[in-house]
Amino acid sequence: MRFVSAPEVVDRLPFPALVERLREAFGAGAVVPVRHHHAIERPGEPDATLLLMPAWSDFAQEGLGDGHIGVKIVDVFPGNAVRGIPSVSGLYVLMSGDTGAPLAVIDGQSLTARRTAAASALAATYLARPDSRRLLMIGAGALAPNLIEAHAAVRPIEEVLIWNRSAGRAADLADALAGRPFSVDVVTDLEAAAGRADVISCATLSSAPVVRGAWLRPGVHLDLVGGFTPAMREADDAAVRAARLFVDTRAGALEEAGDLVQPMAAGIIGEADVAADLFELCRGEAEGRRSAAEITLFKSVGTALEDLAAAIEVVSGLEPPGRA
Repeated sequence: MRFVSAPEVVDRLPFPALVERLREAFGAGAVVPVRHHHAIERPGEPDATLLLMPAWSDFAQEGLGDGHIGVKIVDVFPGNAVRGIPSVSGLYVLMSGDTGAPLAVIDGQSLTARRTAAASALAATYLARPDSRRLLMIGAGALAPNLIEAHAAVRPIEEVLIWNRSAGRAADLADALAGRPFSVDVVTDLEAAAGRADVISCATLSSAPVVRGAWLRPGVHLDLVGGFTPAMREADDAAVRAARLFVDTRAGALEEAGDLVQPMAAGIIGEADVAADLFELCRGEAEGRRSAAEITLFKSVGTALEDLAAAIEVVSGLEPPGRA
């Protein structure tokens, strides 16, 4: 069994390869049970949360047998903020589908960040215009550099604009991206930047929309990543009405994504307005972008299938234990 650190995960998951691994996984499918969610009572401390996200698949990987089983173990300790340590931590355990024997224990945070960004890039291969050159990144947290790198791996991005509520954090991210094959600029006028963008990627924890439909120009692709509960939103009703809608999974997005759940509850859209999910796009069962002028919107909340596919990709590049 191997232990794979965060730097190793990043090294072993270049986005071009990971995007194709996810395309294969969504095309093949997997068994993805409902995630387990457990509250942990801690007297004198905020309750902690334990999340277990299993998946198993029978798609083959040469040299690793004919299937894999995986589970992501995540805990959330809100009180860690005052301790100066992350509130969320996790591990991924990958096992052989042939014998159940453990193959690897993988850093969960880096795996999640890479697969989340790769899912957005996968969607963009169907939904963003092939000539998309200007990317607006809204948010400057841990996901932002991954999303920028992932979108640049599938589209000819030449210019990246970064907006964040804290301009200082946006500047730090811009500095960290120096030397990449695209220019990077911090913007303070979000409306103007959105009106210039070919792709807008949004990764915030906002409960109120930060993107307005009135700002969106024809042909833009809107990638909404941050909101993962029905109370969270990154785009307003006008943006949802203006766009053709796509999701990673229907079951997850139509239950958990506030960007869709809220306008559905208000009668602004219905379930039938979601044109396709990634399963349908990757299998060729649904059409992606239909014209250069169409506005497209992709909303993701994540699925254990993505973790499993990413973990298999990590292990596929590892030498078996004991070998030089």
